[in-house]
Amino acid sequence: MTLRDEVVVPGSVANLGGGFDTLGVAVQLYLRARIVDVRDDRGARLVVAASTPPVRGQNALSRAFDLAVRRTGREAPTVTVEVTSEIPMAAGLGSSAAATVAGVRVFERVTGPLPDSKLLAIATAAEGHADNAAPALFGGLTSVVEAEGTGPVALKWSWPDDLRLVVATPSVGLATAKARAALADTVSRRDAIFNLQRVVALVHALQHRDYARLREAVQDRWHQPARSALVPLLREALAIDDPAVLGAFLSGAGPSVALLVRDDAARVEQMFGSMYQRAGVEAAVRTLAVHHHAHLPDAVASAHGRAL
Repeated sequence: MTLRDEVVVPGSVANLGGGFDTLGVAVQLYLRARIVDVRDDRGARLVVAASTPPVRGQNALSRAFDLAVRRTGREAPTVTVEVTSEIPMAAGLGSSAAATVAGVRVFERVTGPLPDSKLLAIATAAEGHADNAAPALFGGLTSVVEAEGTGPVALKWSWPDDLRLVVATPSVGLATAKARAALADTVSRRDAIFNLQRVVALVHALQHRDYARLREAVQDRWHQPARSALVPLLREALAIDDPAVLGAFLSGAGPSVALLVRDDAARVEQMFGSMYQRAGVEAAVRTLAVHHHAHLPDAVASAHGRAL
């Protein structure tokens, strides 16, 4: 097999503070699905022969592949893959979306290209929302619009090359369903206005590299307060006052928490890890660059976190 037989999909950080179910950015943590067998039997299914880490039951790759068969009506072979992922599961780093997108990309690899709109529609239907699926498909910073009658649309935005995320991932996972169940069905008008102002300010700040505005622009009143009881040290992380930390927010549904940095990332990583150590919370801390492109080069670097 060659590298062309491998599908590689990035993880992602969603919400970025107030952009709940709207914003996401792809990061340099990767899931790899290597095609090891294609049986031209019109079986139209994907089989995961091996997975690291192991996944029980039907997996997101197979579900996405099955959905792509139904949504496109294309004939497809039986495809066997081996999967490895460095994206921690149930961590708020887009592991489910990456697996879903990998299933769709494998389908595309063995049946032919699909339009971006179809890829996003299938991945969103499989995931239930598009904020992680869009950056996993297209790379970089994306916002999504799920318009009635037309399906989801992804908009690409610029992410500064010198802006990194220092991400702490506690060892205790948090299921997205549990994190969503903690949220109220409605928000007040005041809180809605607060978040709308800040998410627009965040996109503007990123486009214009106006880093002084980031700390305010990633604040949130919709989901982070409700989830703080489920996420170790979330309140403390959001309150970090360090000149190198440009902003702090919950990564997706958590329990990962992300800090925005330009300079001094190694020191911030150490400081962030020490905060969890002092609290007796085991966590992996990683400094992650943004993955900018939809299609990866032949080789990509892995980002390794330190267990703390």
